[in-house]
Parts: sequence; C-alpha cells; structure tokens
Amino acid sequence: MQNELNIVGIQADLVWENPSKNLAFFEEKINALSKNTDLVVLPEMFTSGFTMNTEKVAEKMDGNSVSWMLKMAMKKNVAICGSLVISERPFDCAQGDKIFYNRLVFVHPSGKIETYNKRHSFTLAGEDKTYTSGTEKLIVHYKGWKICPLICYDLRFPVWARNTENYDLLIFMANWPVTRIKAWDTLLKARAIENMTYVIGVNRTGKDANNYAYSGNSLVIDFFGEELSNLKKNEVGIVKATLLKSEQNRIREKMGFLNDRDSFLFTE
Repeated sequence: MQNELNIVGIQADLVWENPSKNLAFFEEKINALSKNTDLVVLPEMFTSGFTMNTEKVAEKMDGNSVSWMLKMAMKKNVAICGSLVISERPFDCAQGDKIFYNRLVFVHPSGKIETYNKRHSFTLAGEDKTYTSGTEKLIVHYKGWKICPLICYDLRFPVWARNTENYDLLIFMANWPVTRIKAWDTLLKARAIENMTYVIGVNRTGKDANNYAYSGNSLVIDFFGEELSNLKKNEVGIVKATLLKSEQNRIREKMGFLNDRDSFLFTE
C-alpha cells in the first residue's frame, strides 16, 4: 500500500470536436509533470468538448485516443483517466447500428484499462437522447488506494456517489458551465464531507460551439471539505495535491461518521 498519492488535474480550454489538438495540448502538459506524479485526471469529453455530434467524434476502444492514453501512461509511469465519446455495436443490434457512451477510461501505467459509462445523462442538453447511460459503478484499485471515478452530472446524485465501498478518493470530471458553477463548488465539498473522502473535481475553461462558457474551478478537497489546491477562474493549468491515506484513515476512525450511515438498497 502506498500512503501518499500525488494527483494532478489538467484544466483546459478544449478545442471543439478536435481530438488531435486536444491530445497535443494534454501531451505537452503530461510530459511536463514531475516524476513523482501518480494520477492524472482530464476533463469530461477531453477530446471534443461536451458534444452531441457523436458520429463526428466517436471512437472505438482500440482507437487513437485510448491508444494515446496507453502510450502516455506507460511512458510516464502514471495512471491517466478522462472521459470521451465511445461507440460500440452490441451483439443484438442490426449490422451497422451503434450505440454511444460518455465513457470514462482509467488507464494504469501497466497498460490495464478500466471503464465507467456515465450513469446520469444530462437531460437539459439532450444527452439522454444521444448517449446510453451506464448501470455499474466502478471502483479502481490503484497503488493500494480505492478510487471511485464519476462524470459531471453524477455529482448531483449523492446516492450514486455514496461511499458504501470504503473508497479513498472520489473523482469528478466535467464540462460544468459558469452559470451553475456555485453548485459545482458546493456539491464537490458536500460529497467530500458526507463520504469522508478526498475529492478531485476537474472542469474545463473557455467557450464551446454552443456558446456555453466554462470557468474551470477545478479543486482538490480533503475529507473535511477543505481545499488542498485550486485554480483561478478561467485559468488554463493544473491543480495538484498530495493525498495521505493514513491521515484520512485516522480521521475516519476517530470520528466514526461512516459507521453511523443509514442502510438501504439502491434499485433501478
């Protein structure tokens, strides 16, 4: 077990539906990171921005973007996670039919890949009409840490994020607009406090093709809701912190808050 986990979130002004330019930006940032970095978190739909134009940007799991993640993870000996548009053809679909996922891909430096399909589709933008929702939560085991990675709108639903697995780190990657950024800041801290866990939230900056503005506000937060690291609004750059598992475990044992949770079953 590794007591310290050095995490980095990359806050970017994503280029609309242009994977090659976005990958080039993230590659430059990852190459510049210190050697002791353990985990890099990218924004939601880091190759394209939050688009409903699936046919233009969708890739397969053996496509260029996931291959790039593999290359960078193994080259830098760091785990990398971010979401992108993935297309698949289920066995029960007619020839040529496809479904699309807003899929989080977690790549270990060993080359192992784990995935999570966004559970809560953002109906206000029609995401539910374009993408297929996920049904399974993912808990990643990495360097002795249990990590729960989720995507954007999932942040509004505390039951889905509930720490029943005794995870150590909760990840949120997003394209969360400035008009609702107060909710982003507040809910990230709420998820950290109620689950007694470290949280990293990584959001984008700039404007997209739909003229939605994003201010970033990427954060790393501890189990008391205190900010460990943040970025100024609209700033392109990185947010980083060193997390201490022993300290989190000490506080959990001392306070005992997680032991007093109500028990209930999650159903569809």
